[in-house]
Amino acid sequence: MAKEISSSDKAFISSLLPRLKALRHHLHQYPELSGQEYGTAAYLTSFIQPYKPTEILKNLGSGTGIVAYWDSGKPGPFILFRAEIDALPIDEEGNFDYCSNNPGISHKCGHDGHTAMVAGLAPLIQRNPPVAGKAGLLFQPAEETGEGAFAIVKDERFRRLKPDYIFGLHNLPGYPLGQIVLRSGTFCAASGGMRIILVGRTSHAAEPEKAISPMACMINLLQSLPAITNQIQTKQATQLTVTHARLGEASFGITPGTAILHVTLRAYDKNDFDALIKKVESLANEEAQKSGLKIHFEFKEAFPLTANSENMTSLIQTASEKRGFNFIKKKEPFRWSEDFGHYAEIAQTGFFGLGAGEEVPNLHHPQYDFPDALLGYGIRIFKSLMEILGKSK
Repeated sequence: MAKEISSSDKAFISSLLPRLKALRHHLHQYPELSGQEYGTAAYLTSFIQPYKPTEILKNLGSGTGIVAYWDSGKPGPFILFRAEIDALPIDEEGNFDYCSNNPGISHKCGHDGHTAMVAGLAPLIQRNPPVAGKAGLLFQPAEETGEGAFAIVKDERFRRLKPDYIFGLHNLPGYPLGQIVLRSGTFCAASGGMRIILVGRTSHAAEPEKAISPMACMINLLQSLPAITNQIQTKQATQLTVTHARLGEASFGITPGTAILHVTLRAYDKNDFDALIKKVESLANEEAQKSGLKIHFEFKEAFPLTANSENMTSLIQTASEKRGFNFIKKKEPFRWSEDFGHYAEIAQTGFFGLGAGEEVPNLHHPQYDFPDALLGYGIRIFKSLMEILGKSK
């Protein structure tokens, strides 16, 4: 049976919302790209300090990560709630009074809202500190490039914390405001960028026969790569998208000697993802050999699978029911990717979606803006998870 939040907690959360709205608007006005979130990290540190956490760890991961936690001093689970703090290289379109002040950079994925939700737990934890174990906040840089969570997990200062549980969420335009979206197993796809570099030899444009041109190989790959997912046996669907191609340099006097292709690979299963990479490498090597070219591969923006165990899905569902949240279980994984999956290396992880409204522009749209009305929903579901886990040991 759903249990409504206590009247005192409800009133306290309501009193916090203007502060959190102001925090989100500040973050929205001063967005920073992945790995450059120094101003954001400093502002968050100053916001959290008055709530007297036991410790604040700064400069984590790629240099701008933060963990703040409250320690009961008694044995019990260590629960962390994660938010991403980076923005996107997108020009903002909008006329609200807190538009981005940084040209070409804006919060078009809602990380400003996620951050305000997690920061909003600081006064709640100070007011109701854990009776056992620890509760903490994790502010992670560089999610958009897939580098942030990986760097945090490899940071020895973070690993020494030994968190038991790490939770994250993502707002979802197109779903009713505040609806919890759950999925056991793969929640969102693994993905990665593959750079295929074809190297031949240039010549004068008047003597193309003296060149080793990658043009034919490039054309063949552009035609054959999109169909490659139909040529391998996989457990679940896979996807390949050609995102960029360049032949030689912008010149009228040089027969090109190099070509570069960018492809993005996606899969819902790790073995499928590995099989897709091998197939692309095999095909590209074969085509390069036919044309007498050297070939190199580079990998960028690697995102692991983000998945939930049955137990963690059940835990999030219980937390949703406890607060009377509307929730659905999604049949298919999301095609987009999240670097949250890296945290499964060191802790039990739970990831879910939170509806942002059915009429909200899509994520990464120039007019997207995180809805302030969603802030309270995120705080309440996170608080519910803290209460359940606090009673579980």
